[in-house]
Amino acid sequence: MNKLLRSIVTYSYIIGYIPTQLNTLKKLRKRKAELTTAEYDQAVFETPQRWSQNILKKAGATAHLTGTENLQEGPVLFVANHEGNFDIPVLIATVPKPFGFLSKVEVKKIPFIADWMDELNCVFIDRSNRRSALNSISDSVESLKAGHSLLLFPEGARSKGNEMKEFKTGFVRIAAKAQVPIIPIAIVGTSRLMEQNENKITPAEVFVKILPAVYQQQDESTDTFKERVERLIQDARSDLQGESR
Repeated sequence: MNKLLRSIVTYSYIIGYIPTQLNTLKKLRKRKAELTTAEYDQAVFETPQRWSQNILKKAGATAHLTGTENLQEGPVLFVANHEGNFDIPVLIATVPKPFGFLSKVEVKKIPFIADWMDELNCVFIDRSNRRSALNSISDSVESLKAGHSLLLFPEGARSKGNEMKEFKTGFVRIAAKAQVPIIPIAIVGTSRLMEQNENKITPAEVFVKILPAVYQQQDESTDTFKERVERLIQDARSDLQGESR
């Protein structure tokens, strides 16, 4: 299958699958009062996970996941590097723990997808509005305190396979206020699926590594802790790049 045809098939599936699952969402919402937070999050996660796994198949992506032994019970803040647009589907497809994620507010305008994102407890942010950015920190903290795990990309923009961008410190404040562990994740290869091919979808191998949970020390400054997490992900990313060659 050539790149153009693969792109058309993949994008058609991305757009076309979720509207077919509205009845599933309605049924889940009716069951919400019967389930614990963890049970409901798992039930909601199954459809986006299946959707993401099929997206990877149609894109020709082969995902390799290591480090699942580092996952924990209860809410956690996943912190990952941001290589490409396929980061979210790759992580939803492979990480066996439900989570929501921080997303641009423009996504709320997309029918059907926004409905599922609400149930995943995603947090929306308008990066052009400082008040919205501050509110997103509060919303993230509240979601974590309510028992939902969350994924953040502290770079704020895709590296597209180049060097990681400097992390912003917001994730440190979120974890501290919510009193949850940070679980770093390193990702390599997602930009090969799209960004490095003039945005035409191309088969590629993707590597994901879940690292042990990290905690801010009592005498550790926000900047120092941010740099420690950033360095852990950078080192793991370098190891994965060696494996992917």
